[in-house]
Amino acid sequence: MQIWLKRAYEEPGENDGYRILVDRIWPRGVSKEKLKLDAWLKEIAPSAELRQWFGHDPERWDEFKHRFFAELDGCKIAMEELLSFTKKGQVTLIFAASDEEHNNAVALKEYLETKMN
Repeated sequence: MQIWLKRAYEEPGENDGYRILVDRIWPRGVSKEKLKLDAWLKEIAPSAELRQWFGHDPERWDEFKHRFFAELDGCKIAMEELLSFTKKGQVTLIFAASDEEHNNAVALKEYLETKMN
């Protein structure tokens, strides 16, 4: 089972598998047709309060992950749905953030990998 990450502004690829948008807000300037999503799981995105507090500040990254993982622990139904996609094959988590190292998709991938082991 593989989980990949891809920005919403990149072209969909043949090997993306299930493409799941993991942001609460739709990516600016991207049409639904261009994204070619299989699912949009808003429920597993960070809360507005957490997202605003984090502000993509790398110095807050560890604390952001800690708080986000706690939020994810409370999203049982959405997490079950996401995990069911991972059991079917390749999954690509789609995100809009310009920081490709410090964003909710990176944290979500880490969280999922701990749950699957």
